[in-house]
Amino acid sequence: MIRRRLLVSGDVQGVFYRDTCRSVADHAGVAGSAANLPDGRVEVVLEGETKAVEKMIEWCRSGTRESRVQAVGITDEEPVGERSFRVL
Repeated sequence: MIRRRLLVSGDVQGVFYRDTCRSVADHAGVAGSAANLPDGRVEVVLEGETKAVEKMIEWCRSGTRESRVQAVGITDEEPVGERSFRVL
């Protein structure tokens, strides 16, 4: 079990990024959250099996058809036992 916090920058708000992220995470069995930040970035927290989280990170780098991801910063964190994925 691993946990990663991502800061996704680019055109990622108002383009269904968070909602699609939740759908992809649910399908992959990854828990966590996605939240818009005041500076225009999206913060994504991912917790789950290593391969599933890595697959989600790859999705976050490409995003939705409408989004334009410019950069993804990643921080490792200790897992806290997330059980579902929430859009905040």
